[in-house]
Amino acid sequence: MRGIFLDMLLGRPKPTLELSVEEREELSGFAASRSLPHALVSRAKLVLWSGDGVSNSEIAERLDWSKATVGKWRQRFIEHRIQGLYDELRPGRPRTISDEKVATLLRRTIKTKPPGATHWSVRQAAEANRLSKSTVHRVFQTFALQPHRSKTFKLSNDPFFVEKVRDIVGLYLNPPDHAIVLAVDEKSQIQALSRTQPVLPMGLGYVEGVTHDYVRHGTTTLFAALDIATGTVFTECKPRHRHQEFLAFLKRIDSAVPAHLDVHLVVDNYATHKHGKVRAWLAQRPRFQVHYTPTYSSWLNQVERWFGLITQQAIRRGSFRSVRELIRRIEEFVQHYNRQSRPFVWTATADSIFQKLTRLCSCISGTSTSSYSPKRSGAYARPGRTPWSYARIASWSQGHCSMAFCSAISALQPEKIRRSGISRALGICKNRIVKEGKVTGSNGKYYQAFPEAQTVH
Repeated sequence: MRGIFLDMLLGRPKPTLELSVEEREELSGFAASRSLPHALVSRAKLVLWSGDGVSNSEIAERLDWSKATVGKWRQRFIEHRIQGLYDELRPGRPRTISDEKVATLLRRTIKTKPPGATHWSVRQAAEANRLSKSTVHRVFQTFALQPHRSKTFKLSNDPFFVEKVRDIVGLYLNPPDHAIVLAVDEKSQIQALSRTQPVLPMGLGYVEGVTHDYVRHGTTTLFAALDIATGTVFTECKPRHRHQEFLAFLKRIDSAVPAHLDVHLVVDNYATHKHGKVRAWLAQRPRFQVHYTPTYSSWLNQVERWFGLITQQAIRRGSFRSVRELIRRIEEFVQHYNRQSRPFVWTATADSIFQKLTRLCSCISGTSTSSYSPKRSGAYARPGRTPWSYARIASWSQGHCSMAFCSAISALQPEKIRRSGISRALGICKNRIVKEGKVTGSNGKYYQAFPEAQTVH
């Protein structure tokens, strides 16, 4: 009787929830995501907290849920693991577009071009595939397909690319003690432009307007040194861009930095930075250590991001009647920025950079990937983010995707398929991939029904 009475007081025993290393890593990615549905993010946090031993009552308070809801999703995870965190299928009208049509649309958009054009538009793709433009638009959105956009890139041909990237990224992630790391560069030929007519001020319903033509009053060059630890910027404007001006800027840095600190300079390969007189001056001061970025790799220099900020916020939309007025505006921006400066947070490791470049090179016909190979750089196999996330595939397929569709998609970009785990995403919730009927159960049963699906991993 006493045991029964204690059970009544304590309630039913809560089943234990244990997470594997892979599940915890995947759930942590869900919990930190800003693009997944909020409900899925909350459920991932719920499971992580429960796995850490947090009680249902405390989890309910954190999420502002009821304890019954917390218990329901906890039990769903114990029974179905990660797939159980997704919503069950809702009743509604069945899809009218077959998986084969979607696969044909994606294949045609990626592999071919329309007659007389460089890329597909939504209406051209709709006409060629005999679909409505709204359907094509939804498919493009689901698979993050953007044929109307393009990006510029430039691969480095530096023979010491790997070594230089590891050197500079190491400075950012683990700066040395008793030293200051400065990202140094110059923004040359900043034009003092005045518009030919007054600026049309912004108002309700319309944006600020400026004339397309202007009067040019001269140029200036902005030298800048960004302290990566504090985010403060040391700047100086010069009329020209030669080694004399760069050397004068280095001398000002030398006088401003305390003598007991070493100085690590991150600079690019511009000829001014490698002039003989500059090298001689640096050789006489052993506390200065220069780290050159690889060729065509200015994105490694953090001061370039700061140049983007000052261009967007103080220069591009300004109107200056003289170079002196332009310099005064730059100095005002720098003073205001340094009063509330914060350092840029560098998160990319050298290995992740090499992995991304390896994937880029593998997509370019005739490009050797030996310079960025994981074996040479010591990179580890780390799954990258892809446009085909669980949520997007699940929202489009709703658990009704044929093997023909799965095979067609995997034939497009097999490397991306393997990284994104699309075969699991296509089988989300209790309804697995459909060919002639629904297949329910675990992934093991799913692979028994369709063994060829294992090839997409």
